Amino acid sequence: MVDMHSNLMTCLAAAVILAASATVADAADAEAGKAKAQEVCAACHGPGGVSQAEGVPSLAGQPDGFIQWQLVFFRSGRRQNEVMQPLAAELRDADIRNLAAYYSALPPQQKAPDAADDHPDLAKAGAAIAAQNRCASCHKEDFSGQQATARLAGQREDVLLKALRDFKSGARTGGGVAAMPEAVAPLEDGDMEALAHYLARLP
Repeated sequence: MVDMHSNLMTCLAAAVILAASATVADAADAEAGKAKAQEVCAACHGPGGVSQAEGVPSLAGQPDGFIQWQLVFFRSGRRQNEVMQPLAAELRDADIRNLAAYYSALPPQQKAPDAADDHPDLAKAGAAIAAQNRCASCHKEDFSGQQATARLAGQREDVLLKALRDFKSGARTGGGVAAMPEAVAPLEDGDMEALAHYLARLP
């Protein structure tokens, strides 16, 4: 009962932040978000929000709502990460809105159109798994994400694979609904490897 109450309060807190940013057009200050990002985030997530570090996601082009939710989850402890939790704990609601406004407006990393894939069969298998599991129904046809749903196209492969494994194991629970744990439940590890490989190579 305590866990359910805690999860409900976390979701309500995130909903309040998202509602505030949605109803007040100028509530978020992207320039303030840029300054905060350079102070707190860029060392790991890279300049311009494109990560060059293993295990660290790129934030450029992620949907505004997704960034806000994740920061709230880190701040509350609902999402566990020894680096992110203490950083998020220092963020005010306005900081979260500003960071989301900044990163969501940045162009995502662009893949070279002629970049060779050493494992094209793996990418083909990943595409089939994405279609079979209707990943596009939440993440959009181009996997650019929307609202509180993550952008997957062009994300680091290692980050995508860890996220899938964490949802599968229960280490990560997602948002207010159980969509991701339910989606990955039937997947074997090889399926998740193929899916991550495919999505990471999308433009």
